[in-house]
Amino acid sequence: MPRRRQRHMAGSGSDGTEDSDSSAEREQTNSSESDGNITKRQRLTRASTRLSQSSQDTPDLKRTADHDESPPLTPTGNAPSSESELDISSPNASHDESQAKDQTNRDSDKDLSHRPKRRRCHETYNFNMKCPTPGCNSLGHLTGKHERHFAVSGCPLYHNLSADECKVKAISREKQEEEVKAQEESNSRHATRHQTPTSKQSKYKEQVAEMRKGRNAGLQKEQKEKHMEHRQTHGNTREPLLENITSDYDLELFRKAQARASEDLEKLRIQGQITEGSNMIKTILFGRYELDTWYHSPYPEEYARLGRLYVCEFCLKYMKSQTILRRHMAKCVWKHPPGDEVYRKGAISVFEVDGKKNKIYCQNLCLLAKLFLDHKTLYYDVEPFLFYVMTEADNTGCHLVGYFSKEKNSFLNYNVSCILTMPQYMRQGFGKMLIDFSYLLSKVEEKVGSPERPLSDLGLISYRSYWKEVLLRYMYNFQGKEISIKEISQETAVNPVDIVSTLQSLQMLKYWKGKHLVLKRQDLIDEWKAKEIKRGNSNKTIDPTSLKWTPPKGT
Repeated sequence: MPRRRQRHMAGSGSDGTEDSDSSAEREQTNSSESDGNITKRQRLTRASTRLSQSSQDTPDLKRTADHDESPPLTPTGNAPSSESELDISSPNASHDESQAKDQTNRDSDKDLSHRPKRRRCHETYNFNMKCPTPGCNSLGHLTGKHERHFAVSGCPLYHNLSADECKVKAISREKQEEEVKAQEESNSRHATRHQTPTSKQSKYKEQVAEMRKGRNAGLQKEQKEKHMEHRQTHGNTREPLLENITSDYDLELFRKAQARASEDLEKLRIQGQITEGSNMIKTILFGRYELDTWYHSPYPEEYARLGRLYVCEFCLKYMKSQTILRRHMAKCVWKHPPGDEVYRKGAISVFEVDGKKNKIYCQNLCLLAKLFLDHKTLYYDVEPFLFYVMTEADNTGCHLVGYFSKEKNSFLNYNVSCILTMPQYMRQGFGKMLIDFSYLLSKVEEKVGSPERPLSDLGLISYRSYWKEVLLRYMYNFQGKEISIKEISQETAVNPVDIVSTLQSLQMLKYWKGKHLVLKRQDLIDEWKAKEIKRGNSNKTIDPTSLKWTPPKGT
């Protein structure tokens, strides 16, 4: 019976030979068990350390483990043994421990070698996806920074380029950006607060003006034939040929903007906010217009994955199909935005909509606006805001032209939080009307206003154009000898900071003998006046007498 017991113990800890005597067998058994337990314990210690580190990185896994009362398992599936199981009475314990550490390091290196390597996010591709452009193999990217693409926005073939050309252009853009950055750093170190343009900047401006002289020359007959042939061959599957339509300088600016937009879309794809061509709304049917979207908007996933959305132009409810939209329009009783009509002149009206009283409408308005705005972050928390919605009326109702939102209680006197003109009404003067209306409200409130930053690209262009027009009109009507920025601000309700930045961009602000002087540049004023005369009596202006509004109290 004892012999059988020793044989069983030997089989679990040694090679299991039976013809050795019992004392040698017992000594060998104890030594091998001690060696095996130490090695096993060292492995378990390193494994438990890795598990604890991974549990710290992932709190969800840690909470799951806390609820499990069973002991943590080792990589082999066994529960770890306690420290009392280690046999430290062996005379070769220190030697065995060092061997165990070496064996553990080798085992851990082996485990790590079999572990799959992590790849960077931008190198992880879904090879089942393909670019929708006919004849494209999805290789290359418009930015020149990625090896593959899955959307038209990043397709070199769609933009009539090759992958190698995109890489060369990317290198050239990076060099130009580095030079511009170095120049800006150099200027910032030596610049005063209001510095006039340097000779290098003036020379560059003259070069740009020279390069842009022939941009409106038009296409020659051969070039027109080439463009028409390209259009007939490829249709809408390729971008139209852009060469010779404008100057090389403007075309390069456009290419840079395309590459930057494509890079932004790639970042959204990597972050998981949009997937390749499946979770981004590409077009919306809005009234009698079909609009291409510019940016991602957080519509519910079951709507976003459709790619095309149908929106009621009066109540802004969004739907999945044209049949649902047609049924909705047959019973929708809305013909104008909710709220109070505070302005009307001709066909143009402005409605004041309270985000607290008409929450659903304002949320839908924000979701719609995000399709065309990059920096907008407000979608659902609309209660602290007032929305001023501009419409154009006809015999079917009041059609949405644009809007701007405004905080009910702004500590920084922002008179605009977000502003948008619908794409079908852009470049018609409605953007300036919205800006002018926001400053008209500031004048009634007897406050100085400014838009909330950051402004979108189109918003910044519109505001700079508006500030320039306001200042030149003020200069044209000003008859005194001394002018004050504070007086301009009080009369126009424009923030002094915006006035100073506009004067600097027009080179009308100089620093001379310790004083800041405002120069009255007659050439700019005459140019503005000529445009005003050419424009004639346009109805795209805000009439202060048509405003029926009092500042809200206690909202």
